[in-house]
Amino acid sequence: MSVVSAVPFMKPVHMRSPVPRGRRHTLPASEFRSLSPEDAISVFEIEREAFISVSGECPLHLDEVRHFLTLCPELSLGWFEEGRLVAFIIGSLWDQERLTMDALTLHKPHGTTVHIHVLAVHRTFRQQGKGSILMWRYLQYLRCLPYVRRTVLMCEDFLVPFYQKSGFKVQGPSDIAVGPLTFIEMFYPVRGHAFMRRNSGW
Repeated sequence: MSVVSAVPFMKPVHMRSPVPRGRRHTLPASEFRSLSPEDAISVFEIEREAFISVSGECPLHLDEVRHFLTLCPELSLGWFEEGRLVAFIIGSLWDQERLTMDALTLHKPHGTTVHIHVLAVHRTFRQQGKGSILMWRYLQYLRCLPYVRRTVLMCEDFLVPFYQKSGFKVQGPSDIAVGPLTFIEMFYPVRGHAFMRRNSGW
């Protein structure tokens, strides 16, 4: 099921820069949209460069990227600059309170928790705040999905402050380890925020 066509927030958003006279652009300067299996190679190239140099492991291998972009493309978000992918998020649905090893490869269609597998930014666009902006847009979009109650992710210790700035809270050490790597599990109460706003007179 694709939610994209039914949710105005996910329609491609274009932010055009001034165009010099005499020059024509055929692509929007900036666009946000859900990813498709056709984007898998671009996604994996950015992910591999971002993670292999830091941790030696990719959160998703190429076949897993294609797997999730086929099963639940509506839970992904890509940021394109003049047609080039510069940052992305890939998520899937999960149906338990905590993440297990199965959460790394499974999509649970009846789940109410979005598991964010990976957020990555192309190396030439880092240190520009794009990761934070993309996460903000993604969380805003999730609020439009009535079946989503919360979102969870796991990250290494040094990334905890980054996600805390986006509103995530630490749930505790993750039960998942990949080789020598250990992780912290974090969560964001998507539906809880909307409920509090409705009942607080904001």
